Amino acid sequence: MALNDKKMQNNSITAVGMGRMGRGIAISFALSGYTVKLIDLKRRSKRQFLQLLEETNKEIHESISLLEKFNVLTQNEAKKIINKISLHGLQGCEEILRNSNLIFEGVPETIEAKKQALTFISENAPSDAIIASTTSTILSNDLQVFVKYPDRFLNAHWLNPAFLVPLVELSPGAKTLKTTTNHLKNILEKIGKVPIICSASPGYIVPRIQALAMNEAARLVEEGVASAEDIDKATKYGFGFRFAILGLLEFIDWGGGDILYYASQYMTKATGDDRFSAPKIINDNMKNNRNGLKDRQGFLNYEGLDIKSYQENRLFSFVEMLRHLNKLPPKQ
Repeated sequence: MALNDKKMQNNSITAVGMGRMGRGIAISFALSGYTVKLIDLKRRSKRQFLQLLEETNKEIHESISLLEKFNVLTQNEAKKIINKISLHGLQGCEEILRNSNLIFEGVPETIEAKKQALTFISENAPSDAIIASTTSTILSNDLQVFVKYPDRFLNAHWLNPAFLVPLVELSPGAKTLKTTTNHLKNILEKIGKVPIICSASPGYIVPRIQALAMNEAARLVEEGVASAEDIDKATKYGFGFRFAILGLLEFIDWGGGDILYYASQYMTKATGDDRFSAPKIINDNMKNNRNGLKDRQGFLNYEGLDIKSYQENRLFSFVEMLRHLNKLPPKQ
């Protein structure tokens, strides 16, 4: 049951849920020339629905106007993109779903809301349509039971604002066909996104790392280590700008896994808190001489790589990032 990309281009993509995520997804696809139908499945009074339409239209227009203001779009392009998105309520949405090849569910983050939406979507969607939830908290395996064709279901976790952030975390469920995941990955790449694939695990990748980092920053304030302003400066100009260039695991390899090994031992002893202890894979890499660049193997493989050129390229990117931040060393 391969998805026909040409057919999908001619038909509309559907986003269910008129919240921020649904609006962002609609804009993302409209930017690449797709027509998108944005549906609200909640039963509302006429007054409530008109208010929702007004709020949704306003946010979509404001987001696209910002892209125009930032010189990403011309005024003419902005108008065309707005016209690619149409808003719909419960009435008549069955027909829209029947003609959809790709459907994103973006209703509130409760099991009951997801169950109602996914059941309704799968009862009306074609058997070969891809259905993707956008949940940031619920595992794809737990949602897969609500759809009629679980082999065509997976989670696609977009990061806000969805129309700007490139990353989309794809998490197939136990019954998801590999071809389903690959199709969605290919489609997202065509609209300029950077999809990655991860197993059904709490927090996926970005929210899991973010939760640890944000909680640790909050603890630093709580413990009086530094002011909130200085902690944010530390993350922007020390932590953040480097990780825009080097991935976290690449960064471990860059400095050496042995440094993290010893630092973890010290931090665990000094704080008396096991949250700083290194995972088994760091200890194993240390024992097996897989400490990164100096061993030409770590989390990544550097065999045959021109290490000097690689380092120069990354340092050049650091300089460009500092130039963007207006933080290059001042000239005398």
